[in-house]
Amino acid sequence: MANSKRDLFLKRRLRVRNKQRKVNVGKARLSVHRSNKNISVQLIDDVQGKTLASASSLEKDLGVVGKNNIEAATKVGVAIAERAKKAGVEDVYFDRGGFLFHGKVKALADAAREGGLKF
Repeated sequence: MANSKRDLFLKRRLRVRNKQRKVNVGKARLSVHRSNKNISVQLIDDVQGKTLASASSLEKDLGVVGKNNIEAATKVGVAIAERAKKAGVEDVYFDRGGFLFHGKVKALADAAREGGLKF
């Protein structure tokens, strides 16, 4: 029986997340979500179940409202790196979800690394 595109995405997302959780116990998770119109990222502490910081292309102060391109992803990556430093977090693991690590997701990760996050 053929799986739908959404089912395959959800299986891929859980596979990626579960492998990362086994290896990176105690670190904060940098979780990325990409839609057709926007890109967002959260810094999550799974032990306490709290979001420590977040950034999105929907924020007006980033100047990329409603855009989902590499430029917007780079600005969101820089913003999350700054906010993570303010929250006192430097060491994270990157949860790409079910998205492939290229294009916008890779641009966000590279910008976060340049901003000082280690993963």
